[in-house]
Amino acid sequence: MEISRERVRDVVVAGVRGLGLALLSLGGSLTLFVLVVVSLALIPAGVGLITTPWVLAGVRAQADRRRVCAAEWCGVRIPSAYRAVPDGAKPWTRTFRMLGDPATWRDLWWLPVDMTAGFVTALLPAVLVFYPLEGFALAFGLWRVFTDGTRVGWWYGFVPVSGQGSALLAGLLGAGILAASAVLTPALLRAHFLLTRAVLAPGAGELAERVRVLTETRRDAVDSSAAELRRIERDLHDGAQARLVAMGMDLGTIEALLEKNPAKARELLARARQSSAEALGELRDLVRGIHPPVLAERGLADAVRALALRMPVATEVGAELGGGRADAPVESAAYFAVSELLTNAVKHAGADRIWVDLRYAEGALRISVTDNGTGGAVVGAGSGLSGVERRLGTFDGVLAVSSPAGGPTMVTMEIPCALS
Repeated sequence: MEISRERVRDVVVAGVRGLGLALLSLGGSLTLFVLVVVSLALIPAGVGLITTPWVLAGVRAQADRRRVCAAEWCGVRIPSAYRAVPDGAKPWTRTFRMLGDPATWRDLWWLPVDMTAGFVTALLPAVLVFYPLEGFALAFGLWRVFTDGTRVGWWYGFVPVSGQGSALLAGLLGAGILAASAVLTPALLRAHFLLTRAVLAPGAGELAERVRVLTETRRDAVDSSAAELRRIERDLHDGAQARLVAMGMDLGTIEALLEKNPAKARELLARARQSSAEALGELRDLVRGIHPPVLAERGLADAVRALALRMPVATEVGAELGGGRADAPVESAAYFAVSELLTNAVKHAGADRIWVDLRYAEGALRISVTDNGTGGAVVGAGSGLSGVERRLGTFDGVLAVSSPAGGPTMVTMEIPCALS
């Protein structure tokens, strides 16, 4: 009985998700397609040079949301292989860099496919789940609204409803459709994502594209590591090292004054002890910035909870990681990505409530950070999200941002990994 209940839940959830995807495919993709056509047409006039990067960023966000849904709902992985665009690039540079990216043209080809075939494949699961309700309603007397029993007043599928007898046939047909939905609905939802993957995936040049992406992410990782080493060196030089040097000078003075001026020596000794405590505190902070002890000792979930406790706004953390742990580099990347997103939510979005959800499923660590701030977050434009995206890219991870004006903002990250 428990299995049957679970199956019913999965079918209903698939139907609801299919309905949402159908609305998104028709409304969202159609709107973006029109905006793209208008923006590209305005490039010769100069206006399109400014609007095109923003429109294409919206298209990428739509595609990335579909990638995340495909992985979370049906386990269909759709690789993302966009070429990086410099954060400080001028609008026309961003326009031509994005238009020169093959992934951009796959996105643009996907839009008409999504609002036609994608709409149909997303709507079918919803139809199989909800259309039977009409047949049941007709069988229970709704047919009287459409006919007095002397003529055909309504068609349910291929059944002409003209009275109670034909209404019962409509109910029987609805029961058949409902029975078929138990088998077909999840498969049809998966077919929608397989269609999406067929258009968005790099295809024949996937290996070369993958090598290019890995080369870029490796370069970004090396640059980030070099910057991190410079930061550590600077912090050591300006902080702990300076205090230790001062403490050494104080100890030398104390040695000279120990017999001549014991009172002054005791004063300097107290100052040296204070300097040693401050240096130790700075070293601990430095180590915590490299790899927080709570992350090493208790894992990602508890480290994020500890991070949430230090936030100035209410932050809720939910975690379902199955008791396992990812590799240390993956946990570190996920932790600092969450830290960056929480900081952005407080500093830039003006949020007063944040929700963090960590889950492991289908061979990937999935993290979503949602806030009730002002919205408008985009990847790039100095928002810090581009840095998070590069950090995840080192591990073949993806990032999707949903942040309409007025909020809320939801940032979803997925990192393929195995738990031990």
